[in-house]
Amino acid sequence: MPYCQVKKANIYYEEYGIGKPIIMIHGFTPDHRLMTGCMEPVFKERKGWRRIYIDLPGMGQTKDYEQINNTDEMLDAVLDLIDTLIPNQTFLIAGESYGGYLTRGIIAKHHEQVEGVVLICPMILPEKEDRTLPNHYIIEKDDDFLSHLTKEEAEDFSSMHVILNEYIWHRYQDEILSGCKIADEAFLSKIKKQYGFSFSIDEIVFEKPSVFLVGRQDASVGYKDAFAILDKFPRAMFAVLDKAGHNLQIEQPNIFHSMINEWLDRVESHGRC
Repeated sequence: MPYCQVKKANIYYEEYGIGKPIIMIHGFTPDHRLMTGCMEPVFKERKGWRRIYIDLPGMGQTKDYEQINNTDEMLDAVLDLIDTLIPNQTFLIAGESYGGYLTRGIIAKHHEQVEGVVLICPMILPEKEDRTLPNHYIIEKDDDFLSHLTKEEAEDFSSMHVILNEYIWHRYQDEILSGCKIADEAFLSKIKKQYGFSFSIDEIVFEKPSVFLVGRQDASVGYKDAFAILDKFPRAMFAVLDKAGHNLQIEQPNIFHSMINEWLDRVESHGRC
């Protein structure tokens, strides 16, 4: 198994392909499978990209992370991994939810190395009470399929998603729940106490190809707060997807893949300028 030893963790990662590196950072509690599930289909038709999927400390198969105490130190571990795996190279980042928050931290520290970013349902504000959130409600559901789930499964599925059907359920199980089930909850509770960075982010104007993908019905991090930082990303496409909650990558896969491909096209074009 591939591991990268950094100062305060032994980080598990998987990588595919060769070419320009893209660091893939999942959200809080799942593991790298959240990102491989939604991103790898894009690269069936695209060459020239080295995709590096990591398990954040306390999640997935990453080990020896007990000395990490907060999000600042979580970021330090990711930066150490980048410096170790791709020293002195430029790279791209795709970050989902908490991974999107860490992405903004990487930009704050090393924006000159970052050639483009994708922010998928990004966490903008760390404290939930500070967020502007829509009310959660279901838009579509397959009652016949839902009747085959246990009460607990149906309640969990319904609490996060706005489309409830067999396709989304299986992707939710395979790509998200699989990681959540092995997360170190005690460790993550410690991180939650110092969830936000201690330093100011979004001070840099990031003038590289970017894309914000936010769910119109995302009741976890919302979509409105992301508008507040949009001016810091003058090369960003901003898409608010209908019929999409916090897992928009599996509720709107066709739009998601199209947007990621469009972003990669812009990155390639930017690199030729």
